[in-house]
Formats: sequence, structure tokens, C-alpha cells
Amino acid sequence: MRVLIAHNFYRQPGGEDQVFAAECALLKAHGHAVREYVVHNDDLHRLGHMGMAAATLWNQRVYRELGRIVRDESIEVAHFHNTFPLMSPSAYFAARANGAAVVQTLHNYRLICPAATLFRDGKLCEKCIGRAPWPAVVHGCYRGSRPTTTAAAAMLGVHRAAGTYVEAVDRYIALTEFARGKFVAGGLPADQIVIKPNFVPNDPKPGTGAGGYAIYVGRLAMEKGIETMLEAWRLLGGRIALKIIGDGLMRPMVEQASRDIPGVQWLGRLPMDQVLHHLGGASMLVFPSIWYEGQPRTMVESFAMGTPIVASKLGSMIEMIDDGRTGRHFSPGDPSALARTVGELWQHPEQLASMRPHARLEYENHYSADKNHQMLMGIYADAMRRHQERMHPAPTTMPATISQDCPGT
Repeated sequence: MRVLIAHNFYRQPGGEDQVFAAECALLKAHGHAVREYVVHNDDLHRLGHMGMAAATLWNQRVYRELGRIVRDESIEVAHFHNTFPLMSPSAYFAARANGAAVVQTLHNYRLICPAATLFRDGKLCEKCIGRAPWPAVVHGCYRGSRPTTTAAAAMLGVHRAAGTYVEAVDRYIALTEFARGKFVAGGLPADQIVIKPNFVPNDPKPGTGAGGYAIYVGRLAMEKGIETMLEAWRLLGGRIALKIIGDGLMRPMVEQASRDIPGVQWLGRLPMDQVLHHLGGASMLVFPSIWYEGQPRTMVESFAMGTPIVASKLGSMIEMIDDGRTGRHFSPGDPSALARTVGELWQHPEQLASMRPHARLEYENHYSADKNHQMLMGIYADAMRRHQERMHPAPTTMPATISQDCPGT
């Protein structure tokens, strides 16, 4: 299959970038002809507010470039990971006009929330779901800026009104059933959204969990529940070691906690092989997010290593973890509940040990590379079929010459 994979990189590297790279590699490994098309937010400084707003709404340069690639290379499927802000929805039209089916992975909530997070001022926020996204403008939800939020809201408003998100995309990929429900509530057609989770590119083989510590892997950001986790470890009083891997805005707080709270160790940002090594040696992964996660790769990687997960009972984390079998849930944002749940598991190592094979099986059944390739091929086939139906719709009435010869017509 001839596939174009397109992605707008943010300035700060993240999970979407990793998924983009992993899916490109997966398709190439299975013999598909893959054409990558990328833009980068490092170019934003050249545009200014007005230029960014215009490019976000419709990037004519991208429309021309991407259209030429699709046409000249006979692309069958154009798969987009992120188009915001520089690629713009013009990319969908360029692909579609030149013969390619269009697939969009919904890594975040951008199409129903200008900030992409459904999270504001430390709390969940759904005010823009299913309505014009102007509450986000009032609050400056995207990067704390009303001008940039206005650009994002205008893009959503204009393209919703134009029917872009219904007519120009053949298949959407949601990462979880929970996320799919939010997008349907936000106006995307239910029959165009399919579920395909993230995956671990290369099977790392399960770890032993013999390291005698809990672990956190991810961005050090407020919405990730860092304060909840650190307070829980303060309550645990040094009984359980905690390794923290990652970096972000809350780095100073984590660095201070590593000095003040017994057992807390901050390791910074590490390469993937070291991350997996530490994950495999951990007794449990702690995932204390207080927002609607998309579908965290860290949790998938933890399952691959056979490491149980203690996570907030919230959003997609509810469906990803089978409580008591592959991990445990606790009340989001509640340090006492987290400390109690971790403490109970620590006192019953046989429970943790019994969860490890089930966590690994979760990876094998849902998150392996081979499984993901099978799902992706099915989605591409559906998208191509829908694209053909749209370009060449079946007649809605019988031609007169036929109807005259058909009894009962």
C-alpha cells in the first residue's frame, strides 16, 4: 500500500511524535511504501499572530505541496496524526482532491476543545463540547493566550460550519472507547470513528519486578497529578521507594521532593531502553493523572513489561485497567487514597506478583505491533472504501430503462 503519514510537530517533544515514528516504522517493516510529510512549530515565530491565524485556518502552501505529493506518488491513504496549527485542515482537502482516502488519529481532544485537554484551571472542563468553542476564548485556554485561543477556536468554528470534519475525513482513529464517546458528543459522526490503541514497536519482553520500588514515567506537569503523587509519598513516610522519570514545568517541585521525601528519586529524562529497564524492575507503575488522558504510551509500555499499574479512576484509565487483575484504581486527586492503595499492594506482594502475567497478557492481546498492523490495515481498507463511495456514489434511483422492465416499479 502507498501511504502518506503526516504530522505537525510541537516545540516540546511528546507521545504523539513517538506514535508517528512508530507507525511509520511499522508500515515500512511490513513492506508498505511510506511517504512522510512533516511541519514543525519552530516555524511559528516567523508568522506572527495574524500569520499563524491564517495558516491555522487554511495553509495554502501545505495544500499545494501535499496535493502534489499525493498525486505524483499515487498515494492511496493519507494518515494524519496532528495538523494543528501549521498543517491545517487544508491538508485533508489536498489529499482527498488528489485521490487519497483520509484518516485522522485523535491523539488529543483538539477537535472539541481549543486547548486539546478538556482541562482548565486545575479541573476538568467540558464547556466547549457540542457547542461553539467561545468559552475557551474567554478563558484563554490555549497557552493562556486569548489571541492564540481565538485562532484555534476560529479554525474549529469555520471548519465545523463547512462540514470539513464530517465530509473531508473518511475514518477517525480514537485511542479508547471513552475518547470516542467524547468526540461523538462533540459532533463527530459515530460511524466514522474506530478504536485503535497505541502500541509498543518492539516487544521488550517482560521484566521481573524485583527492584523493590514504584515508578512514575511521564511529563512533570500539573495535570499529570504530580502534586497528588508527591503528597502520597510524603504520607507513606519513606516505606516505599519511588523513581520518577521525566521532565517538565514541575521539575523544581520534583527536585525538591527528592531531597525532602525519603525514598523519592528523580532520574530526569532517559532514553527508551533505560525507561523500559526501570519499568521492568518496578513493582508497580504509578499513574496519578487528573485529566482525561488520551491513551498513555507509558501504560502500554508498563503492560509490555508485565508491570501492574496504580492509576486514577478517571477517563480512559478506567477501561485500560482491570481493577484487581492488571492494576488498581484510586480516587483522582486524593493523596490519601493513592497512599492507601499503594501501601495495601506493598503489604501483599503476592497480589502484585499475580497481576504481572495478566498485565503482560493485556499487552499481547491489545498492544503488540502485529496486532496494531492488522487493525491499521482494516482501518485503511475501510477508509478507501468510504472514499470511493463518496467520489463515485451509487445511483439513488433506477435508470428509466431498467425500471420499466422491473416488476413492481
